[in-house]
This record gives sequence, C-alpha cells and structure tokens, in this order.
Amino acid sequence: MFSFIDNFLNRITMYRLVLYVLMALIAAAAVLGFFGYLPYGPVEIIYSAIFITITCWIFNTIAAWAFDAPTNVESVYITALILALIIAPVKTVGAQYFAFIFWASAWAIVSKYFIAIGKKHIFNPAAFAVALTAMTISQSANWWVGTAAMLPFAAIGGFLIVRKIKRADLVWSFFITAAISVFGFALSRGESFSLATNHFLLNSPLVFFATVMLTEPLTTPPTRGRRIFYGALVGFLFAPQTHIGSLYFTPELALLAGNIFSYLASPKQKLVLELEKKVKLAPAIFDFVFRPNKQIKFKPGQYLEWTLEHAGADSRGNRRYFTIASSPTERRLVLGVKFYEPPSSFKQALWQLNPGDKIIASQLAGDFTLPKNRSKKLVFMAGGIGITPFRSMVKYLLDRNESRPITVFYSGRSAEDIVYDDVFESAADKLGIKTIYTITDPAANPQWQGARGLITEQTIAREVPDYYDRIFYLSGPRSMVTGFEKTLENMGVGKSSIKTDYFPGFA
Repeated sequence: MFSFIDNFLNRITMYRLVLYVLMALIAAAAVLGFFGYLPYGPVEIIYSAIFITITCWIFNTIAAWAFDAPTNVESVYITALILALIIAPVKTVGAQYFAFIFWASAWAIVSKYFIAIGKKHIFNPAAFAVALTAMTISQSANWWVGTAAMLPFAAIGGFLIVRKIKRADLVWSFFITAAISVFGFALSRGESFSLATNHFLLNSPLVFFATVMLTEPLTTPPTRGRRIFYGALVGFLFAPQTHIGSLYFTPELALLAGNIFSYLASPKQKLVLELEKKVKLAPAIFDFVFRPNKQIKFKPGQYLEWTLEHAGADSRGNRRYFTIASSPTERRLVLGVKFYEPPSSFKQALWQLNPGDKIIASQLAGDFTLPKNRSKKLVFMAGGIGITPFRSMVKYLLDRNESRPITVFYSGRSAEDIVYDDVFESAADKLGIKTIYTITDPAANPQWQGARGLITEQTIAREVPDYYDRIFYLSGPRSMVTGFEKTLENMGVGKSSIKTDYFPGFA
C-alpha cells in the first residue's frame, strides 16, 4: 500500500499536493455541511472559499506587478484555501463580513512582499493575516476545520503531505510538546483526561495546523535539529493557557513566534541566477551553470528550491527542488539535470533558457552533508543523477585538499550515463577516494570492463569489508534508494548508519 502511495507522491510536487489536499478538505466540508455535520451549509462554505480565492488572486496580481516578482499561483490558492478553512464561512452577507475577508486576504498576500527580508517572507501568510485582523478590527479566525467531523479528512491529507516532504520529525516534535503542554495545563486545573483529549485532538485544529501550516517550507528551519526545536517551541506555545502577561497565545500567534525563531536561526534569502552556459554531460544529462547575483553559503550536499515562471505549466507547477551540484568553493552555481521522456513543462522551460536568462533559487536546506568528524568512514551510493550531492562533496574535499576515508558506488544504466567521473578520478589520485562504477543494462556497452548489474551485498562486502564501521549515504531515484536501504539492512547495517537524500528533482 505504501509503495502505491509513494509512487503517487513521487509524481506530484509538494505545492500541488497541498493544493489538492486543501481542495479536498473544502469539498469534504461542503458534503458534511449538507448532511448537517457542520454548522455551515455547502453554499456558505463554497461561497466563502471562492470569494477569498478571488480576493487573494487580485491582491497577488497587483503586488507581483508592483514588486516585479514572479507569480506562484499555487501559493496564492494555497493561502486562500487555508484562510477559507480557518475563517468561519459567511452566514449573513454584509459589510462586516466583507471587510473581514477583504482585510485578511489582503494582508495574507501583501505580507509576502512587504514583510520580507532578502525577498523572502518571514511569516506564514495565513497566520499573519488572521493575527493582524484580531489585533486591528477585532475579528478572529475560529479554526472551524478543527472539528471531530473534519478530523479524518485532515489526518489523511496531512499524512500525505508529511510523507511527501519527509518532515515527520518536525510534526512529531510539535505533537509531543503540544500534548505535554495542553495536558499539563488541563490536569493541573483538575480537568478530566477524557475532556482534555477531546479539546486537544477531536475539537482542535491540531492536525491541520501541524501538517499543513507548520510545515510550510519557506518559514521553517532548513536542518533537522533546528526543525525539531522549532516544532517543540510552537507546540509549547500552542496550548491556549500559554501567555505572556495578558497576551494569550492562539494557534496563529504560536506559529508567528516560531517563524521569528526560524528566521533568526536560519536567515532566508532569494537568489537571482543568470544562466552562463549549458554543458552536455550525457545523452540526457546536462549541467546548467549559473552566475548568482550574490554569493551563497551552503554545505556540500544541500539543495535549493528553483522557481521558473513559464506559460502552460503542467500539474507539477513552476517550482522544483534540486541538489546543488557545485561545491561551495566554486564561484558558479551548477545544477545537474536529467531529462526524462516526456519532460515536465518545468524542464522544457529550463531547457529553453538561453545564456543571460534568469531563474530564481531560494529555500536552501538539507541535512545530507558531510559529518563534522573527518575521520569517520563513509560510503556514498549513487544511482543516476543522484550523484550530484556527491559531486559537490568530493569537489569540496578536492579543493580543500581534505582527505577522508570514502568509498563511492556509482550505478548508471549505461557507460554514457556516468557523469562527473573526472572529479572522482581526480579524487582517487589526490585523496585516495575509491569509486566503483557499475552499469545495470546487460546489453549496453559490450566493451565495458567494469562491474555490471545491481550493487549487491556481496559487492559491498568485497569492496568495503569494514562496512559495519561506516556511514552510508544513499542518493538517487526513490526506488533505487529503497533498494539500497533493504540491501544494507539485510547486511545488518543499522538505520542510524544510513542517510538518505530525499531527491525530489526527478520530473
């Protein structure tokens, strides 16, 4: 079952998945409202969602024009539908309702442009909007999505989102801390456990808040340790009894406080990259070499979100995550891309870029990096274009003349699919880093003298007899990474010694 789910998730971008989940929640709410399980009817729910969406779209169009910024339509719709799920649907159409919706929608969109540093917004837009409306016009969000009737739908949608973006650590740190905080306050006041459970889970926006809003990539820390602390901080503040003086925290205020920590712990920035050249590495693999408008500090193995606005975007949208193939020691930023048939609209637009054309990159993140302990023995296992983070790491070590005990297994369909071998051969000569190449197509390259077939337990044990003492880094297509994991687990390698690179760039 999970393999079916993962196959589906691998074919869709995170933003498109979140959008579909929110649309499904609106549809489910309309059905529940029709049968009387919610205090709002389907007309009220759908009308409010449409009105908020149109208002957000208008303000985003104006703001994007005024700031000459690329438009991410998915983000507009996501923000609008979140607002529609936390602001009570209209029961009586009147000036007060329209003022509230207008004000909240406007600030949700405008905050992305005005309250931004380095062209990156600091606060979750929906949370900022409803917090501001409460402070300025005394109109609050009632978080109506957090009801027992909506919980199953929010849980299913949230599960899909968290599984897609691999942020279970963040969500669990939030859940555990929020539970301790909420139950601690409740039981200290003599409240029964069953009543506290009802308030905490059944009639609370907890699940929707944690899986949809808390996980927004642009306002969360990029590394695991900081993400866990971020989730715990927001979880502690999530309890309604938490307060500073006379200021009691609401879900939106808890999230905004977390957003401030996230920015201070890991300042965000947006890069404008100008294409310098395209370099063909293999029949379907190219390097895109970009000149950044400013230098970016990153660790080898980290990735960026790349935004390329283009007409006729398909269901995967205009944003992708790609690992940086270049080293921090290099002046240019390199993106290694494999083109599959049929290519997505994003990759078609990427291919059509000419020297001088620009692309936006942001949201630097990733824990798939070299350990601080330089004596730790490592094994890199790559399949296809999954070699890019290892190219970044090895080039970094070469430029710093830093020797580490590393063995690389690199698998490609044919000899032509082996790329960056100049870097790995240089590392073998200068740093003693050994690379074992293998091709998986039995009919390809009859003259090939290297290994053929899949990387097996016997191959690993032969080439790395001390594998028990090593940390394994796995990168490539999801099916290949999963296969590597099973192989290593069969060999007795513990999960703590296996690091996987979630590589969502295949499209």
